[in-house]
Amino acid sequence: MKKSDYQGAIAFILKRLEEDLSPELTYHSLYHTRDDVIPATRRLGEWIGLSEQDIHLIEVAAAYHDAGFLVQYREHELAGVQVVQKYLPKFGFSEEAIRAISGMIMATRLPQSPKNLMEEILADADLDSLGRADFFERGNKLREERMLRGEHITDEGWYNEQIRFLRGHRYFTQAARTLRDEGKQKHLEILKGWLENLANPSDKT
Repeated sequence: MKKSDYQGAIAFILKRLEEDLSPELTYHSLYHTRDDVIPATRRLGEWIGLSEQDIHLIEVAAAYHDAGFLVQYREHELAGVQVVQKYLPKFGFSEEAIRAISGMIMATRLPQSPKNLMEEILADADLDSLGRADFFERGNKLREERMLRGEHITDEGWYNEQIRFLRGHRYFTQAARTLRDEGKQKHLEILKGWLENLANPSDKT
């Protein structure tokens, strides 16, 4: 049985993302995949106590979870599954592994709907920044991306949207809740304060 080339598969898609992603994707960028989601999957996997083999599989799913943006913006998860099915056999991945990776990618689609622990880990890793110190920096990148694509987003509209998203979101794994819930709540309170200041500017001292 051919051994899966995890590192080769990851290196291949990261190079494609670096070379071919649209510069308008200021949030769904190489940085998001390489420096945000992949490390978060390992952090959560190790915290939970998964085997190295399982962690490697989730890291591959993380590397490919936004590969669909190379093809299209809307329904990019479906396009990402097609990228996985096209390229991962060349790196020795079995049909079973490709099905598992495809399921993890689809679990990141909003609203998230993971069906097993590995899917939960990738779903949580994809939104790890909600509770991290760089939450506002990453959020600004998402707002910039959407405005580059033609959306008009006011400060009030953005704060309201972020508040609704944080209120409606929950991490699936206990590991993510332990690591990120406190920060997420802090960011929610900051956003509520900013929104209140917009509504009542005369209250500022």
